[in-house]
Amino acid sequence: MNGHVLVLNQDYSALTVCSVERAVVLVHLRKAEVVAAHPERFVRSPTVRFPWPSIVRLKAFVRVPYKRIMLTRKNVLRRDRFRCQYCHSRDDLTVDHIVPKSRGGRDTWENLVAACNRCNNRKGNRTPEEAGMPLLSKPFRPSYVMFIRDLMGTVDDTWKPYLFLG
Repeated sequence: MNGHVLVLNQDYSALTVCSVERAVVLVHLRKAEVVAAHPERFVRSPTVRFPWPSIVRLKAFVRVPYKRIMLTRKNVLRRDRFRCQYCHSRDDLTVDHIVPKSRGGRDTWENLVAACNRCNNRKGNRTPEEAGMPLLSKPFRPSYVMFIRDLMGTVDDTWKPYLFLG
């Protein structure tokens, strides 16, 4: 049962992604209901045939603390799609402080970008403006929904309204 299922809270907000097997168990235990299924696929047992779920919604509201993406090196690289924000290279990546730490720059989403070692060394202890190295995109705090989308690679079209992707 390979596949992924979007799990919605009772209020239809995206919670997480789980396996098809886990989604079928939630539906079977009546903890969730199928919102969307693949019409041509089924999960079968000797006596029961379940629709192959694409989206399930929990029947009880699950209170989740505000979902914040942890500021880690890997998450900065993931947000920047594993590309240097100065030259667009994918080679030998590290994390660069836009405003250097020695000049008061902090470890924040808005001050950290992916950079290849070559660009990071060239920029040195300067700001991008001082080094004449403009950023290709402005750094930002990523959303939880963005990480669900990036984790999956491609997102099922039926998921898009729930992930606010149009």
